[in-house]
Amino acid sequence: MAEIGKGVTAGKLAINVQKRLTRAQEKVLQKLGKADETRDVVFEEMVANFNKQMAEGTKLQKDLKAYLAAVKTMHDASRRLQDCLADMYEPDWFGKEEMDALAEDTDTLWLDYHQSITDKSLQNMDIYLSQFPDIKARIAKRDRKLVDFDSARHHFTSLQKGKKKDEAKIAKAEEDLGRAQKIFEELNVELQDELPALWDRRVGVYVNTFQSLAGHQEKFHKEMSKLSQNLNDIMTKLEEQRQIKFSFTDFICKSDVNGKRLFCFLQVKAVHDYAATDGDELELKMGDVVLVLAFDNPDEQDDGWLMGLKESQWFQKKDISAKGVFPENFTQRV
Repeated sequence: MAEIGKGVTAGKLAINVQKRLTRAQEKVLQKLGKADETRDVVFEEMVANFNKQMAEGTKLQKDLKAYLAAVKTMHDASRRLQDCLADMYEPDWFGKEEMDALAEDTDTLWLDYHQSITDKSLQNMDIYLSQFPDIKARIAKRDRKLVDFDSARHHFTSLQKGKKKDEAKIAKAEEDLGRAQKIFEELNVELQDELPALWDRRVGVYVNTFQSLAGHQEKFHKEMSKLSQNLNDIMTKLEEQRQIKFSFTDFICKSDVNGKRLFCFLQVKAVHDYAATDGDELELKMGDVVLVLAFDNPDEQDDGWLMGLKESQWFQKKDISAKGVFPENFTQRV
């Protein structure tokens, strides 16, 4: 109840208290069947639809928030996994820089996805539901004014039917009835126009919300699929580098007189002749011993091909510039 001294005078407070008492008395008489109640079945159906619409919208808003919370949880889990991988990924492993960039892109994608749903789906629902409290308050006010109208109507009727007619009181009651009817009908007409329109708009709101959500999901999963493929490619290359046909412990390293490592190699022997078809290829004769070298850029290595230098050329010139690529299946390890 409002406090006196905060914008409410004692007179206004008394009037409000009297209105509440009158309404309570009228409702009791109506429930006891001693006073008729104005009913509007069509409007009551509108209110039922409004309550259903508000409940559905509130549930959708709640579920969207739960979905966003789940997205945030998945984002946090994804970030922890990326951080774990980054901590384990050694600097000299293949694709270290690409892996770091991939982790950053993945984190950004999750952030954008969460923000897009918030901006386009959840905020739309927030705006849609923001109109319901005001309408609900006006429906409640309309119900109160209907009780006031019924009370004024009954009071006016009772004065007219009284044995001793007081014309002044009847005139005052008629004036009160007209005022109560006017206030009620203004609210009633507004709501009868507004509620059906609001009910019809719900389909468009649901369509826009879920279409927007589906669009963001499609974009997110499409971009995440690309990042996942990039991660898979890096892991594949890393495994290929690990295996690189041979273990590094099998390699022999050549050093100069000062102990500086010149290069490392593995020995294989040609089991078939191979005629070079390109300038960067190494021509082989069966029985040639080849020193297998690492590619300067692992990305340049094609499947089934190795980089090498004939042992005889190394012994003659001590120069690895004569190296070339050759098919692995034409050789076998020594």
